[in-house]
Amino acid sequence: MQAAPLPANEAARLSALERYAILDTIEEQAYDDITYLASCICHAPIAAISLVDAQRQWFKSKMGLAAAEMSRDIAFCAHAILSPGEVMVVNDASYDRRFEDNPLVTTDPHARFYAGAPLVTGDGEALGTICVIDLVPRQMADEERMALQALSRQVMAQLELRRHVVELDKLSNLDGLTGIYNRRALDLRLHEEYLRAERMHTPLSYLQIDVDLFKTYNDSYGHLAGDEALRAVAGLLRETARGYDFVARYGGEEFGVILPTTDGQSALDMAERLRMAIERAAWKHRPVTVSIGIATNTPERQAHGLLEQADQALYRAKQQGRNRAIHYAH
Repeated sequence: MQAAPLPANEAARLSALERYAILDTIEEQAYDDITYLASCICHAPIAAISLVDAQRQWFKSKMGLAAAEMSRDIAFCAHAILSPGEVMVVNDASYDRRFEDNPLVTTDPHARFYAGAPLVTGDGEALGTICVIDLVPRQMADEERMALQALSRQVMAQLELRRHVVELDKLSNLDGLTGIYNRRALDLRLHEEYLRAERMHTPLSYLQIDVDLFKTYNDSYGHLAGDEALRAVAGLLRETARGYDFVARYGGEEFGVILPTTDGQSALDMAERLRMAIERAAWKHRPVTVSIGIATNTPERQAHGLLEQADQALYRAKQQGRNRAIHYAH
């Protein structure tokens, strides 16, 4: 068995595949319909839409196959993507040196005929194939070859549509001023993290952060300077938080930070790091500080309860002189 060599553009190809955010997604009728047409047009009992990842071949849609994925080393499609402009046809795999001892040939499903049309981006990156497999050796008619290529273009049209939707959804979750996540994204993530914490029996903490005396900053230095300060605060929060924390602009001069798997004391420690990072930063006009309210979940506390309790703790932090972090439970 000969594993396919890596394409010369492998790094760019994998980067392109990642942009489509398609791997490990659920079954979708649009793709299943195309797979069905490929099976019917090519008179093949097995058909699939296959994406070739770094180590595996994953099936977005399939007919006649049980596995959701398989090793790239044995994938016929890993060979097909080496020639993006062509349909790769194997008339009898048992007599092809690349595949004669391949487990897909020697064991179930005992593949003999294979045809794969690469799924090619506008930049020429082959992400995978739409392929058909038969259990008997045979030839492929020209009209079948052309139809399979046409179906590969339809798969790419679906993938492009998905990419645009993903990009638009991402933009709808970003704050236009600071570039971090917005309130909509914060609410969605907090709900997801609460459900995960409940399922895994892990703690979850939330920080509500307010820029101290921001109205007087705006009044003194103007709204452009205020916008610049908010962008700087957002950048400091993002740089100081851990990679798995979720930083968002709550609204106005308020920010929210979700701290997964973080208990009360650890949340207080993180809040202090964030507060000190902002206090010690070099500011153009005058020092900028923040007040922080902290809340940590218990098994019975709902996600919206974290928001309410962190807000109450934030109010206490302001009452006690600002530029401090207070935990709701303390």
